[in-house]
Amino acid sequence: MGCGSCGTGTPNGCKSNGGCSTGGCNRLNVHDWLMNLPFSDPESNCKIVEVSFKQGSRKEFYRNTTLQYFEKGDYVTLEGVSGYDVGEVSLTGELVRIQMKKKGVEEFSPEIKKILRRSNDREIESFQISKSREKEILARSRAISRSLNLQMKLSEVEIQADGKKATFFYTADDRVDFRELIKIFATDFKFKVEMRQIGIRQEAAKVGGIGSCGRELCCSTWLNEFKSVNTTAARYQNLSINQTKLSGQCGRLKCCLNYELDTYLDALQQFPDYADTLDTAMGTAHLIKKDIFKNLMWYVLPNNNKHYPLTIQRVKEIKKINQQGQKVDELQAIEIVNSKQKEAEPAFVELVGQISLQTLEKNDRKKRDQQRNSGQAGNRNNRGEDRGPQQGPRGPQQNRPAQDRGPQQGPRGPQQNRPPQNRGPQQGPRGPQQNRPPQNRGPQQGPRPQNPRGPEQNRPPENPSEGSPTAPKND
Repeated sequence: MGCGSCGTGTPNGCKSNGGCSTGGCNRLNVHDWLMNLPFSDPESNCKIVEVSFKQGSRKEFYRNTTLQYFEKGDYVTLEGVSGYDVGEVSLTGELVRIQMKKKGVEEFSPEIKKILRRSNDREIESFQISKSREKEILARSRAISRSLNLQMKLSEVEIQADGKKATFFYTADDRVDFRELIKIFATDFKFKVEMRQIGIRQEAAKVGGIGSCGRELCCSTWLNEFKSVNTTAARYQNLSINQTKLSGQCGRLKCCLNYELDTYLDALQQFPDYADTLDTAMGTAHLIKKDIFKNLMWYVLPNNNKHYPLTIQRVKEIKKINQQGQKVDELQAIEIVNSKQKEAEPAFVELVGQISLQTLEKNDRKKRDQQRNSGQAGNRNNRGEDRGPQQGPRGPQQNRPAQDRGPQQGPRGPQQNRPPQNRGPQQGPRGPQQNRPPQNRGPQQGPRPQNPRGPEQNRPPENPSEGSPTAPKND
């Protein structure tokens, strides 16, 4: 959630436009979890208050000599150089003592400046005017430094609330003689000038950016202490010594190289330190890599580009043999199974090899035949006819169960013609004096065998629930 205090926009949660005093977007913010806890001895409370300047990029400690109680987010007027300054309270209470101990500041040091009072409207207005001049003054100061050909880079300007002093933060590789620059600044800007050199990492923290991991820079979000980083950390983690990949936005080695270094050092303790070379009958094998995830040590022989992965136990055995003045005949490297080969199953490969276009066509033809047969069975069930493929024709006076012919339609006579249906191209003739609806028997079905029933024969009811063979069928 960005807020107006850091210039990233308005918040999406509380809608207070940066005045919620949560400090969620402040990288130097400390959550005061002891704020609402009561204390039995109020006199023993910490009288030091932590004050934030310049959008949380700088913090200092001030002594509260007044009887007022300040909360987080209050603007207070402080002692300044030949005047006063305005800052925002960022932390109060017992946690301030922990922060002072962490930064090595004595609680009762006489060098700690005092808080004068709570800021009034006039002081806050003067503070806002001074902050609005910083961008213009920074642009002009950079132009002046370029005109003097000074090998330095001005990164930030911080003006005191009363406008009597300004602090210029710059980075430089060598020592810079900026005496002439200070005279020009004092003449043009009409305030006292202080030059403060910072490191490149501190400059990257002030500027901000996106790292190679896709997230915001650690130094501009939560990291406030910079530890030294060297290429030894990359070697312990088996990283390629590539300056382009190992460098961050500031041009120095990435701070995240130290994050997992302790884990790698703990894992490397079980690897032997004296096994850089192994004596074999084929020559001296040299260690090229340690794989802490698989507990393997990779060696290479002279005049041979093949890599030999050995287990830790095997390396210790070979080293004991070499200490006795003997050489091993072979290294006995283990076989590394490729992940792609491990995923492929031989049975699945054989099934794939058996599939052909003819097999696919047969399966498609069989599926079509099954669908056609199921459709024919469904049509016979709807008509109440389930005779089988070799059933003969009916007699002239045979009574059939009435089908769904409408509400007032009666049964047909023995010589009544029924509407023709789709019989197929080669269907044979019907029985004497009776036209029956043909069934779908396929393109090559022949005529039925002549096996008529008697004239007075009644068919058994096809539906067990029907009382007589001539009862109408209800769909």
